[in-house]
Amino acid sequence: MQAFTPDGPFCCRCVWVSDVHLGSVHCKAEQLLELLNRIECQHLYLVGDIIDVWAMSKRVHWPESHSKVLRKLIEISHGDTEVTYIPGNHDENFREFCGGRFENISVRESMIHESIQGKKMLVMHGDELDYAVRYSRLNRFVGDIAYELLMSLNRFVNAIRALAGLRYWSLSKWVKVNMSQAESAISAYQRAAVLLARDRGLDGIICGHLHYPLVEQVGDVTYCNDGDWVENCTALVEDYAGEFHLLSGLDLAPTSIAQLCPSAA
Repeated sequence: MQAFTPDGPFCCRCVWVSDVHLGSVHCKAEQLLELLNRIECQHLYLVGDIIDVWAMSKRVHWPESHSKVLRKLIEISHGDTEVTYIPGNHDENFREFCGGRFENISVRESMIHESIQGKKMLVMHGDELDYAVRYSRLNRFVGDIAYELLMSLNRFVNAIRALAGLRYWSLSKWVKVNMSQAESAISAYQRAAVLLARDRGLDGIICGHLHYPLVEQVGDVTYCNDGDWVENCTALVEDYAGEFHLLSGLDLAPTSIAQLCPSAA
């Protein structure tokens, strides 16, 4: 996983960001702003759950940093970068605007992205593959409560770690990796995503929803999950060689990004 350099622009062909959850107390808007203020790309995809309407229906948490993110996205859309917004399940209210535009941002239900290598990738939020979330109101309600509790514990644990001078550590990610039920659910989701891309005759799929960043080649299909900005703070990028990488917004240690930016070579 690549990290951001301490300063200077970050150049790549395309960027995918999802699961920001603006309006939720768990959103790490400041870290996302670090990316948005330095990104230079041809196409920015917002792959769902950008605004957390579910969370705001219970409690609105909207500091200035959340407004700055929205203003920055609009600013980017009026520049040289094409911006596409694909609503997710937490901002599903905006799906009624699919096919239209907001400011200079196009709103789509899904898209086919063609990489510089000619790979055709399905871009979607991904909740369409999570049938328990999509079709069961009871399971969605119970799952939402459990997730909120987990994220609250995550914030508490990291507040203690910060006082002790320790780095951020994702409790929720640990649960996903170490609990067999969570691991099985993630694996089943990935299999469904790969099968969908293969059935449509595509080379891969790019989604979010799981808060589980991953780039993996599964047979003839490239599976990419861009992660989130509440737990992992990751984005997916396509460099100018047509390769897909995950970027971490939590680490600001120096790293070589010349391969992602031709002018930096």
